[in-house]
Amino acid sequence: MPRTANIDYTQLTQFLLDHSGNEFGSQAVLAAADEFNVSYPTICKRLEQYKVGYGKWNLTVQEKLEQTYQAPAGAPAVQESIKQNLIPQKDDTFVQFGNFTDIKKIIKSSLFYPTFITGLSGNGKTFGVEQACAQLGRELIRVNITIETDEDDLIGGFRLVDGATVWHNGPVIEALERGAVLLLDEVDLASNKILCLQSILEGKGVYLKKIGKFIQPAEGFNVIATANTKGKGSDDGRFIGTNVLNEAFLERFCVTFEQEYPTPAVEAKILSKLCEDDEFVTKLVDWADIIRKTFRDGGIDEVISTRRLVHIVQAFKIFGKRMKSIEVCTNRFDEETKTSFIELYDKIDENVEQNEE
Repeated sequence: MPRTANIDYTQLTQFLLDHSGNEFGSQAVLAAADEFNVSYPTICKRLEQYKVGYGKWNLTVQEKLEQTYQAPAGAPAVQESIKQNLIPQKDDTFVQFGNFTDIKKIIKSSLFYPTFITGLSGNGKTFGVEQACAQLGRELIRVNITIETDEDDLIGGFRLVDGATVWHNGPVIEALERGAVLLLDEVDLASNKILCLQSILEGKGVYLKKIGKFIQPAEGFNVIATANTKGKGSDDGRFIGTNVLNEAFLERFCVTFEQEYPTPAVEAKILSKLCEDDEFVTKLVDWADIIRKTFRDGGIDEVISTRRLVHIVQAFKIFGKRMKSIEVCTNRFDEETKTSFIELYDKIDENVEQNEE
């Protein structure tokens, strides 16, 4: 008989009460999973509001929670947010390029204008948003999206604090209330659970049904999403794990910026802030430019990102050798690709081995 997640909630709790009482552990949950022909994690998910510790549940928790909401305002069930400075720090090595000016204008306007930024990995999408907020003195809340990200991770949920069950705001609610910029990083890794943000992407706030409270967005609140794809999946297999996002979800983003790698001149400026060897910087930029052109022409399947170049100059600070710095930072590629990259650099910097000796 195939497993199903369609469980009658009343029957589940009654089964546990009859066989284990109000308080029970993992063995009782396993027995319930067998009884209803579902997985152990599924039962755990259904009993989330009753969990009081690792492998421990108490069915009286919900009753206590309801009593808490009926209590006077002097005993709130909502955890007060801890106010802290969420403005990113300015990075002296940052060099603006590409869509940075437009992104900064959107944030500076304080208008609600959801923005989608797409581009290959390591080309400064996230860093640019962070530095725009840093320059404008705007708070930024960054959420790294994965396939496991759900409503509880984004909106918030109940947590056990000092024996009491209290509501904790998720990052989305924090950004709404503070008028901060919400950065959904790698949003194309999300599952359909990301659809809990639909009303928020319309600028209408959100109703927290679990605590009966409506959260109105404060002035300045905005949503910016970054992704390696446009939410249509990855046809070439380069970005395994990316998903096809719901069209209605994507339609709620007003604009989409396509982020390219910086030009050689800008990239040289970026690396020069991190490396005093101007010759090495020039060679690296030329090397990466040739690789990217070959990549665009379909000659190779891998590319050297700006982030990878930064890793190389940082390795050069540690090891003091050009070729070793390139080797350790290209070991992530398969052997054939790595060898071709190193051979190409050897041709560009003909005296590299002699200089290092």
